[in-house]
Amino acid sequence: MIFKGVGEERPYPSHGLDEPGDWSHLPPRMLRLDELVTTRAELDLRALLSADSTFYGDIFCHVVKWRDVLYLEDGLHRALRAALQGRPAVHGRVLDLDTAASR
Repeated sequence: MIFKGVGEERPYPSHGLDEPGDWSHLPPRMLRLDELVTTRAELDLRALLSADSTFYGDIFCHVVKWRDVLYLEDGLHRALRAALQGRPAVHGRVLDLDTAASR
């Protein structure tokens, strides 16, 4: 199994980071693919195979931590490309809603 789970929606509340630039304040870190739950079950093959897939967006995956689960919100094509290349991890920015909710 590549991912911890495959979901079809975002189970966490809206966080307001809707544009790629909104995530830039979060430092990237390594994330194991087998710890991520996807929020989409389908992928556009053109996005996976595109050489310039990050030209218009962030080069890092966007991940939301909610109730101790890491959800891959954006960057499924990057994560799958890493898996196909035999890499067990990918760089991503993590928005921790667990910490935000406890404030």
